[in-house]
Amino acid sequence: APFPGGRRRRLAVLAALFLMLAALGAYYATQYRIDQEYARYPLAYRDQIALAAAGQSLGQAHVAAVVLCESSFRPRAVSSEGAMGLMQIMPDTGIWIAGKLGVEGFDVDDLFDPEINLRFGCWYLRWLLDRYDGDMRLATAAYHAGQGSVDRWLADPAYSDDGRTLTAIPFADTREYTGRILAAYEKYKELYDLP
Repeated sequence: APFPGGRRRRLAVLAALFLMLAALGAYYATQYRIDQEYARYPLAYRDQIALAAAGQSLGQAHVAAVVLCESSFRPRAVSSEGAMGLMQIMPDTGIWIAGKLGVEGFDVDDLFDPEINLRFGCWYLRWLLDRYDGDMRLATAAYHAGQGSVDRWLADPAYSDDGRTLTAIPFADTREYTGRILAAYEKYKELYDLP
C-alpha cells in the first residue's frame, strides 16, 4: 500500500506551486501595469526640464506634462498651426518672449533647441500663472487657447460665476487638453516623484 501521507504531501506541493504561480502572475501583472504607465508617461530631457522649471519657480511635473501633451518629447515637432519644439511655441510668441528675455539674435528655428524651447515655454507658463493668480487650470487653458479666449470666458456668466474661475471650458479641444495636462501632472508627480 502507498504511504498514507504521500497524497497529502503531493497536494501540499501542488498547493504551494499554485500559490507560487499565482503570486508570480500577480507580480508580473502589476509590473506590466507599471511598465505601461512609464511608457505612457515618458520623461526625456529631465535635467533640462529641471533647470528651466527652477528658473521660473515651476513644478517639474507641470512642465513635463505640458511637454508630453504638446510634443510627446519630440524637439523638432511642428503643429499644423506652426507651433514648434518641445513646448510647441508659435514663432510670433517666440519672438515676443525673446524680446522679454532680452535674447539677442534670436531666430525662430532656435525653438527646435530643447534648452531654448524649455526656457521660453517655462517663462510663458510662469507669465500665464502669474496672470491667473497661480490657477493651473486657467493657465493651462490659456496656454492652449490663448489668454484672450480665457479672459472672454471669465467675463461671460455662462462660463464663470465670479470672473476668476471657470465653471466650464467651452472649447472641447481646450477642455480635453486641460484635463490631459492636469492628469499627466499628477502622474509625473506619482511616477517620478517630481516636484
